[in-house]
Amino acid sequence: MPESPAVSIVIPLYNEQDNIVALQTEVAEALVGIDYELVLVDDGSTDETVGRVKQSDGVRLMIFEKNAGQSAAMHAGIHAAKGAVIVTLDGDLQNDPKDIPALLAKLDEGYDLVCGYRAKRKDTAFKRLQSRIANAVRSRFIGDGVRDTGCTLKAMKNECKEALLPFNGMHRFIPALIRNMGFKVTEVPVNHRPRVAGISKYGFGNRALRATMDMFGVRWLNSRRVTYRVK
Repeated sequence: MPESPAVSIVIPLYNEQDNIVALQTEVAEALVGIDYELVLVDDGSTDETVGRVKQSDGVRLMIFEKNAGQSAAMHAGIHAAKGAVIVTLDGDLQNDPKDIPALLAKLDEGYDLVCGYRAKRKDTAFKRLQSRIANAVRSRFIGDGVRDTGCTLKAMKNECKEALLPFNGMHRFIPALIRNMGFKVTEVPVNHRPRVAGISKYGFGNRALRATMDMFGVRWLNSRRVTYRVK
């Protein structure tokens, strides 16, 4: 594996035994000709996810001792990434790896973080309504400027990871934390697919109620953030 691949693909996994093989195949097909590493973070799966990972020189597998949550898995994978660019992707196949090249191209236009937004979500009507309300409130309250922070598919320059702190709920506020550090953030529409295997790990309680409380913490943190550049 190269010491410094061009791109690191970070994917948190929790009980995705029926998706991991297809996911690795789709990522490889989408990134033909791109120097990349795959950083898989198993968040304490209790099924056969780890055993079904296809190991190779370009694959790194981090295994948590016990389930720590999506934010912990995202933080660990992002901070372990060696690539000049870091791409985050869900492990449930609802994000489409074919969208990754478009995000990388947008970075080349001078942006530091490119967030995917699900133009046509393949979720239930209640879930879409819940997400629409939560996104509108969050964006207005903390001013992150994105419409769909719940979409895991993102591409960022490696230096952006210094803005990310390990707290429960961090993954919902990646754009807010990075923008507050002075980085340039934008969005692009991406494909969204229905889940065909496994079950969703996140319900109303930890999507809405926790996110509402987290907003106040992130707003306070951003108001107190110290930024500096060494000349």
